[in-house]
Amino acid sequence: MTQTSFIRNFAIIAHIDHGKSTLADRLIQVCGGVELRELKEQMLDNMDIERERGITIKAQTVRLKYKAKDGHTYQLNLMDTPGHVDFAYEVSRSLAACEGSILVVDASQGVEAQTLANVYQAIEHDHEIILALNKIDLPAAEPDRVREQVENVIGIDASEAALVSAKSGLGIDDLLEKIVARIPAPKGDEKAPLKAMLVDSWYDPYLGVIILVRVMDGVLSQAQRIRMLATDAVYQVDNVGYFSPKKHMVKTLHPGEVGFITASIKHVADCKVGDTITSERGGTTDPLPGFKPSIPVVFCGLFPTDAANFEELRDSLAKLRLNDASFSFEAETSAALGFGFRCGFLGLLHLEIVQERLEREFDLDLVTTAPSVIYRIHLRGGEVVELHNPADFPDVMKIEHIEEPWIKATILVPDEYLGSVLSLCTERRGEQIDMTYVGGRAMLVYRLPLNEIVFDFYDRLKSVSRGYASFDYEIDDYREGDLVKMTILVNGEIVDALSCVVHRAHAESRGRALCARLKDLIPRQLFKIAIQAAIGGKIVARETVSAMRKDVTAKCYGGDVSRKRKLLDKQKEGKKRMRQFGKVEIPQSAFLAALRTGKE
Repeated sequence: MTQTSFIRNFAIIAHIDHGKSTLADRLIQVCGGVELRELKEQMLDNMDIERERGITIKAQTVRLKYKAKDGHTYQLNLMDTPGHVDFAYEVSRSLAACEGSILVVDASQGVEAQTLANVYQAIEHDHEIILALNKIDLPAAEPDRVREQVENVIGIDASEAALVSAKSGLGIDDLLEKIVARIPAPKGDEKAPLKAMLVDSWYDPYLGVIILVRVMDGVLSQAQRIRMLATDAVYQVDNVGYFSPKKHMVKTLHPGEVGFITASIKHVADCKVGDTITSERGGTTDPLPGFKPSIPVVFCGLFPTDAANFEELRDSLAKLRLNDASFSFEAETSAALGFGFRCGFLGLLHLEIVQERLEREFDLDLVTTAPSVIYRIHLRGGEVVELHNPADFPDVMKIEHIEEPWIKATILVPDEYLGSVLSLCTERRGEQIDMTYVGGRAMLVYRLPLNEIVFDFYDRLKSVSRGYASFDYEIDDYREGDLVKMTILVNGEIVDALSCVVHRAHAESRGRALCARLKDLIPRQLFKIAIQAAIGGKIVARETVSAMRKDVTAKCYGGDVSRKRKLLDKQKEGKKRMRQFGKVEIPQSAFLAALRTGKE
């Protein structure tokens, strides 16, 4: 039987690239979670995309055994979390299942925007925070400066920070002793009715749905009948186990333990992340607080290239939704693209990852429409409608005013790039709230409209600061804005998939950029193609794709010029007729390129 006093549950939190996954690797290695021959870099990043991009997308859990200097053997449940702002919901879920956090800060880079965001989440969950300064073996490491910075910016005591190098294994033993000594043991009553939190779930083609749980009270055992409180679904547990990082089957999970169960669950909808699991008979009726539901902020349409794959896309989205509770989808139709789905994401990287996972894991060929945010449209009758898709924009005469979402952004940037970052924020209609200096770096707090961020703000910020600026944001509120719908016409026909809502002041420049981009992307035809951007009935930008010409005068040698004229006029007449009946196929690359219309 496991005593809760020898269990420690903790998450590893940090900014992108500060070494969370590498630290998890070293802890697994030192605790003997896997044999040396099986050890590979980023053990817990098991998706191909995570390995290729070098980022963590899904929070992963692993149970380790550690024999401390006091002679006791402790059970450590470690959660490796993502660092990117788009995956902050993964962090909050992991934190809810733990009692403490290891805050990893790069000893050469110092505190970054996402470091702050993650620490505040950990403090909200009432965590004991252990500071680990990583990469201390680098020549550029300045542990004393970073300690001071942590105390000034975050306000937590940094005098007892663990100095580690996750790559070489330096200081890992000291960190493990700190975990055992400082992180509180979980509380839980074994005799109370079963109460377990559903932390995560994913789809396995052989076992069905696998559920990751953290047991709070009671005992979760094999062959037990369980009930999900949110959906009232009842199942019988087939298998109980934990990851170390390989799957290990056990008979029971006790209070404070983190493990997984399978129960032949067929319906994806029954597993709501944050739900409470209890026993069917004599179970608790008092649910756990769960998590704040993640709110999608960016919407875009996903359509199968081949209309016959619509059902396949629906199934794939349902399976992916199980593994990634933060994106939502609903069916929609488009005149240009047929049947598809309107999907909500937490940011552009999240959109890109979901799209890539659909193409890789489910072998789908997709067309993606331009991303947009949710606008609130106040109609003259007093009614308020939410606009997810610019193609559904109501008649201008019925609109009283339009509100758009604004965010509160925190940007940390070295002094020398401050000017270009300030001008970028001003260009994007930003309002400065605060600016403070912390050890040679400026911390800016700005209010910005979300639709200015969605397109390519992050890319531009990285390029103007040579990659040194870090950026984090939270949704602030809705405000009234002078917004208009911009439609794109190709050869006189509206392409609804490329419509977008823009601020009136930026409509012309955005339209010009989009038309210029499409001009390079739409293949030439035998007739001229006009690409236009329009607001209502007014054309604000135009580009023309010139026609491919056959040299009809090649056979004319000498003679009167009127012979050549006659042939050219005949050709012109044919092209004019062609333009009336010609259909222009817009390639998929043109839709994708419409997403990023900023300055290159």
